[in-house]
Amino acid sequence: MKGNPLLELYRDEQLLVVHKPAGLLVHRSPIDKHETEFALQYARSLNGGEHVYPVHRLDRPTSGVMVFARDPETARSVGLAMMSGEVSKTYLAMVRGWPPGEGEIDHPLREEPEDRRLKGQEQPVREARTRYRILATTEIPVAIEKYPTSRYAMVELYPETGRKHQLRRHMKHISHPIIGDANHGRGRHNRYFAERFGEGRLMLAATRMAFVHPVTGNLMTFEAPLEQSFLQVMSIFPGFRYPPADAVSSA
Repeated sequence: MKGNPLLELYRDEQLLVVHKPAGLLVHRSPIDKHETEFALQYARSLNGGEHVYPVHRLDRPTSGVMVFARDPETARSVGLAMMSGEVSKTYLAMVRGWPPGEGEIDHPLREEPEDRRLKGQEQPVREARTRYRILATTEIPVAIEKYPTSRYAMVELYPETGRKHQLRRHMKHISHPIIGDANHGRGRHNRYFAERFGEGRLMLAATRMAFVHPVTGNLMTFEAPLEQSFLQVMSIFPGFRYPPADAVSSA
């Protein structure tokens, strides 16, 4: 196994928290049957070869905070907190256009099955809510679609439910798709940034997570740095730094 791509952010007897890079699957998936490297195996290596338990999802192209439990009881406890909305999550995204300054997207989503063989079957629709706020906007003198200039925004996203691809689907729903999103984004914009910066990536990062520790009862807040590939694209926002001075937990 090559060098471990995970950056350890925190560890105690119950938890292992890491930064997962973009492009790394959390665990084996029927969608990527031929993939051989997973965050789960690298986290197990950090844990001295002992088993760890992912307590939430983080899509392959998304970078950022990833929490593993070091025992089944902790996994169950944190998992229940996730399902009951007791875990605060913050994401940073770069989107096409300028959304309203802040708001809530309350738009139910149809479940997306992992197994392609189930794609043709009717799937249930679940409630889904995401809050957001704009942190910065920019306009570049490049005609990508029908206008002589192109507008983008940096937004913080706070999912209040945990549906598959929720943030990507919700931003598409309000016509401000995330840059680099191959499935729900705008191809011309994705191609422009991939060509300008020499590589394409989903401009979505899990930057902060907070929840009550299942053993100590203390409020734990974990933050992850942005990857260099993210910072390179974010450079089109002159003077913007993250986190902003007024950044607060979404809890």
